[in-house]
Amino acid sequence: MTLKFASLNPTLRFWLTILVVTWLLGVLGLGWLVQSFAILLLILMVTPVLLVVGLQLWLRWTLVTAACPVCRFEFSSLNNTQTQCPACGEVLVVRDRQFQRLTPPGTIDVTAVEVNASVIDD
Repeated sequence: MTLKFASLNPTLRFWLTILVVTWLLGVLGLGWLVQSFAILLLILMVTPVLLVVGLQLWLRWTLVTAACPVCRFEFSSLNNTQTQCPACGEVLVVRDRQFQRLTPPGTIDVTAVEVNASVIDD
């Protein structure tokens, strides 16, 4: 006499074994063990999802994409940090979701404006 259970698909045999062990533990009064294992398994499956969603939200709030005030090269950096422009090498500070030049105290930072000169005839 051969067992039909041994000739089942290995995947089906695994799930059938889990079901039988769960049922036996429930009959023996160890259902709390099955429930705690299920809760642990649920926590292990949910935690990575929550971490990925949390990381995406954090990046959305702190990642700034703007143009360098010196060379107008657009790149990304984290808010409230000091960075360097990859194109021109200017040291920048990220404040209020914008890049600003890092100037030492007492330095006046000016923006040059190009003005067309007209020729004056004497």
